[in-house]
Amino acid sequence: MSQLFTPYALGPLQVANRIAIAPMCQYSADNGNATDWHMIHLGHLALSGAGLLMTEATAVSPEGRISAEDLGLWSDANQAALANVVQAIRRHAAIALVVQLGHAGRKASSRAPWQGGACVHLADGGWQTVAPSAIAHAPGETVPIALDEMGLLQIKGAFVAAAQRVHALGIEGIELHAAHGYLLHQFLSPLSNKRTDAYGGSLDNRMRFPLEVYDAVPATVAVGVRLSATDWVDGGWEIEQSVRFAQELKQRGADFIHVSSGGISPQQQIPVGPGYQVAFAERIKRDSGLPTISVGLITEAQQAEDIIANGQSDMVALARAILFDPRWPWHAAAQLGAQVQAPPQYWRSQPREYKNLFGDTTLGQR
Repeated sequence: MSQLFTPYALGPLQVANRIAIAPMCQYSADNGNATDWHMIHLGHLALSGAGLLMTEATAVSPEGRISAEDLGLWSDANQAALANVVQAIRRHAAIALVVQLGHAGRKASSRAPWQGGACVHLADGGWQTVAPSAIAHAPGETVPIALDEMGLLQIKGAFVAAAQRVHALGIEGIELHAAHGYLLHQFLSPLSNKRTDAYGGSLDNRMRFPLEVYDAVPATVAVGVRLSATDWVDGGWEIEQSVRFAQELKQRGADFIHVSSGGISPQQQIPVGPGYQVAFAERIKRDSGLPTISVGLITEAQQAEDIIANGQSDMVALARAILFDPRWPWHAAAQLGAQVQAPPQYWRSQPREYKNLFGDTTLGQR
């Protein structure tokens, strides 16, 4: 029996199989509000047969957006717009939902990738960014303001308020974004955190603010963390520190950890290849005991099956691979001899050679 298509639980969050759809920024929101694009994008992915669908990085405040077109959850209007998408998904798909809550820190105020992705300076309509320390992400970019005590409290409060909106939306889980060079990762990494107070210096101090945010978020739904396991830069955040951080999260009752890497510095040197981050997930799973999601160039059904069957992670997450093939879970189930959920409107698409792919289906027509 395929292990990839067995059910699992991330704390209180039950999933039908071990396939997650990773958060993927769409740069298509209107003042933080989900638009028709989100209805189409998330709606069709909800019909994919995956067990779990995560929203793109969803900003907890306007200045926390990566771009001016990022999805947000800081206002009643944001909540109402996302509610329309969630309600449509609920009517037609049984997939579990998670919102990734984040703050971009010094990497905020950027253009969309198809516009070059560069920093938008204040003179060009951008906004002042904030960070642990007044260090720009790259030369020539906006220098962020180092957060003071009041700034830290405001950001923590914004995470809490956004989490409360997730609960009000009836969404089953929250992923706190502490990866890819964004604000919580900026506190973790010694490359971006040069503070001399209780939030900088030692590993315990650098972990303090991300852990305070985790502690403050109400555990009314499953709560986990997206982590960059290494910065891929000498002297930066690395796997040993990631293990320590994961162990701290485990002690606090975290429901899962989603293991990625990189993003803190343009000096990173990433040896990209199939499953290149899986070994990090395996190490963190083994040494922390947290339910673990692996991600990164997982593109083939047998590759994903082997990761789960060998115990390297508890779930696999797909991003670009499922954009390229939105029915990847269907095709994987067919290849592995498993069953997958599909809406009844699509049952007639089941190939004749896979008579039980969609389970016990009944069709008739005059």
